[in-house]
Amino acid sequence: MQGDQRAILKAAAAYPARVRERAPRVHCLTNHAAAGITANMLLAIGAIPSLTDHPDELPDFVGGADALMINLGTPDQGRVDAVANAIGIARRAGVPWVLDPVMCDRGAARLAWSHTCLSEQPDLVRLNEQEAAALSLDVTNALGQPGIIALTGRRDRVMAYGRPTVLLGNGDPLMGKVTAIGCGLSAVAAAFMAVSEDRFMGTMAGLLAFGVAGEIAGRQAAGPGSFPAALLDALHNLDAEIVIEKGRLE
Repeated sequence: MQGDQRAILKAAAAYPARVRERAPRVHCLTNHAAAGITANMLLAIGAIPSLTDHPDELPDFVGGADALMINLGTPDQGRVDAVANAIGIARRAGVPWVLDPVMCDRGAARLAWSHTCLSEQPDLVRLNEQEAAALSLDVTNALGQPGIIALTGRRDRVMAYGRPTVLLGNGDPLMGKVTAIGCGLSAVAAAFMAVSEDRFMGTMAGLLAFGVAGEIAGRQAAGPGSFPAALLDALHNLDAEIVIEKGRLE
């Protein structure tokens, strides 16, 4: 590993301890299948989850959060309204927010909603190759501002206009065999971003930590049934030494 890559890896490895020390609260508007595991992932890394979508509670819960994560799965009219409300609150309060346009490639209504959310200029968009293609999203036109794209797949890519793309090589195939693992990743990235003055660095550190934890969990789990528990344990036990030893980036 070259010297600059080693320096970036070392800097990223300090983030799990920083998250535990600062305990950022991430408010999540996420899909029904993801809520429980997302909250548990945040707790495992030392962050604090909140998940209410009630209109009377959103001003306090979003306005006082350290980050907001919006996942567009399982929408109903109440959730659509809550998302619009939460984004507006976050922008007025200066709360950084993450958009996860899950399955926007599967339907016209979901795709249109995703474009509407993108127009509100999220600080980070976390999505896969198919979703990015459906949105015609790339780093040169990303978000209309200096925003960040985390493109996840066999190798994760973290991109932002004017910044070198970072490729991350950790993970395990079981991460794609369990519902809502990617949704939880979006919340973890939000937590890491919340404790960083450099949101690109925070995002990259979050994806790296999650990939390392997923790789550890994949070696310990017997299959997709035991994988979520192993992943929570791995996230809970992450430290700088583990990330430096196992992390792969370029």
